[in-house]
Amino acid sequence: MAAPVPSSSAAHADDTGHIDAPELRLFVMALFFIFGGITSLNDVIIPKLKELFTLNYTQAMLVQFCFFTAYAVIGIPGARLVKKLGYMRGAVAGLLIMMVGCLMFIPASQSAAYAIFLLALFVLASGVVIVQVVTNPLISLLGPAKTTHSRLTFAQAFNSLGTVIFPFVGAKLILGKLQGIDPKTLSGAELDAYRVAETNTVVNTYIGLAIALLLVAAVVWFNRNRLKGEKHEESSLLAGLELLKDTRFGLGALCIFLYVGAEVSIGSLIVNYLQQGHVLGVSQAEAGDYIPYYWGGALIGRFIGSAALRVLNPGKILSFTALGAIALIAISTHTTGMLSAWSLIAIGLMNSIMFPTIFSLACEDLGKRAADGSGIINVAIFGGAVVPLLTGTVADISHSLALALILPALCYAVIAVFGRWTATHPSAASQAA
Repeated sequence: MAAPVPSSSAAHADDTGHIDAPELRLFVMALFFIFGGITSLNDVIIPKLKELFTLNYTQAMLVQFCFFTAYAVIGIPGARLVKKLGYMRGAVAGLLIMMVGCLMFIPASQSAAYAIFLLALFVLASGVVIVQVVTNPLISLLGPAKTTHSRLTFAQAFNSLGTVIFPFVGAKLILGKLQGIDPKTLSGAELDAYRVAETNTVVNTYIGLAIALLLVAAVVWFNRNRLKGEKHEESSLLAGLELLKDTRFGLGALCIFLYVGAEVSIGSLIVNYLQQGHVLGVSQAEAGDYIPYYWGGALIGRFIGSAALRVLNPGKILSFTALGAIALIAISTHTTGMLSAWSLIAIGLMNSIMFPTIFSLACEDLGKRAADGSGIINVAIFGGAVVPLLTGTVADISHSLALALILPALCYAVIAVFGRWTATHPSAASQAA
């Protein structure tokens, strides 16, 4: 076991609760990169499993449902765990759980059972939730309140970097390995053998991730005593739910639910949407190559947004980008070819500042209850389970992906209203700043 880092080199919280530790920002941004990338890999896995297990859109969206259900189940207990262990040790716990989830892809492949894949994704997501409970409030504390929106948006840019790199590599490793055999023509042991062989590409990818997560967890563990002076308000397991009575926080939590649902729905459908004959009519692997552009838009937008949020009203920017997303959905669903494809992909640019801006707007006045607020926000990320599943159901019933995109558009409409409301109802923290 490593010796504790001397307290003289540790970072301490000041009287305002802010922690003067610029070097810890790199650690937090690395975590953003990791969990963002792993989450975005679902966009690659969905078309893979959809084909192998001959699923409809509703069944395929169970990938996102099981992954994001972990936010509803683990969000509040995860906040409780982080308050007990502290931010650094809490991050280690989350990383190790993520590693276990990655390793569960091995028995999932050997059994050739879709349900086991879903279970592995739930465990993996449980670790992601705990890591996210750590990162969101911690990056808010690592600096003055007046630059929280900008700082969180900048950190989210590293999340976006992960969502660009991971799907790019994943598409090459996973989608590019399909053998061109139609699973519908197979049955019995022959079908099981085919599924085991094809899912091995998924397994190898996640084994590599498990090794990387173990290394990162080791680095964080050796620095577990680096952070001193954390302040967490003692509360019961469900005390964070009381925060929903606050109008600002309650609306913010709702918008997180809707935003994540809309973003995940679009990302999950990109491959199948681009494969349509009236859009690009490309193969599954070729369509997968476009996923990084969707998340790349968010990466670029977050660097731009980080600067813009220092000088412009965050609520107004949030409203503008939400309306922009609605406009792009309308363009994509009413056009064909490259215009239809790229207008859908460009929604990633509009998504860029939404999560960090909604989060920081909702949590501006929480202070020592930041961990509780982060736990509730993580529960709200459950929208990533509900909205995509409903979107997939609409697609199955209507036999139209274009019609299904009405649901994400409605989500963005509510977010636009919230942004406008916060612009005219400033929080106590923003007024003091």
